[in-house]
Amino acid sequence: MTASDGRVAMGRPLPLVLLHGWGFDASVWDSVRELLADWPIHVVDAGYFGHPSMPCLPESYVAVGHSLGSMRCLAETGPGCRGWVLINGFARFSAAADFPEGVPVRVIDRMLMRLAADPAAVVDDFRKRCGAPAQAPASGLDGAALAEDLRRLRDEDARGAWTARQVPACVLAGEADPVVAPTMTRASFGEDVGWCAGGGHLLPLTHAAWCAARIRAFANALAGSSAGVASA
Repeated sequence: MTASDGRVAMGRPLPLVLLHGWGFDASVWDSVRELLADWPIHVVDAGYFGHPSMPCLPESYVAVGHSLGSMRCLAETGPGCRGWVLINGFARFSAAADFPEGVPVRVIDRMLMRLAADPAAVVDDFRKRCGAPAQAPASGLDGAALAEDLRRLRDEDARGAWTARQVPACVLAGEADPVVAPTMTRASFGEDVGWCAGGGHLLPLTHAAWCAARIRAFANALAGSSAGVASA
């Protein structure tokens, strides 16, 4: 038996685990969390601007990633993951011979060089490019964590994990994303993408209701499938 708000048998909702992207923190999810207040939500914070937070993963959950958080979903989610929602995401970020749609490696290397000297300026420039409404914190930046994940954006390739996936996925993207172009989205995930008309790279901030509605619908579908298996 499945309720309309995503709850499975005995009124238990399928928890969400939220992972943010590079240069941001868990607050990118604040508006989405308000709209999904009826779900138990666990938020991962990489600690770029303070202490990192990695909650214990629930027994069963839906992983929801934004930008780099989507790649983390592909690479890091555990056996209890029942599905992925990938927002403004990618399976590979940097360009390669077989992935010309990616960002040139020299661009990321240039960011890494600048990051060592002035991390706040690099993060702020990136956030502005994303269309962030506010500047990055002026102090307390963890340059090592930022550099580690910037190298991850340069070096990691999760296309194999996407191809070998064994859970359902919901891919959401902005038609006007200045960071992850539609060509990169399609090269990563194919054509089965939910496109947000006019949306940029910060859909959880700029189109929170649109994201929340699709997360809700996806979780509802998974909850229905889980309930069916449980009662079979």
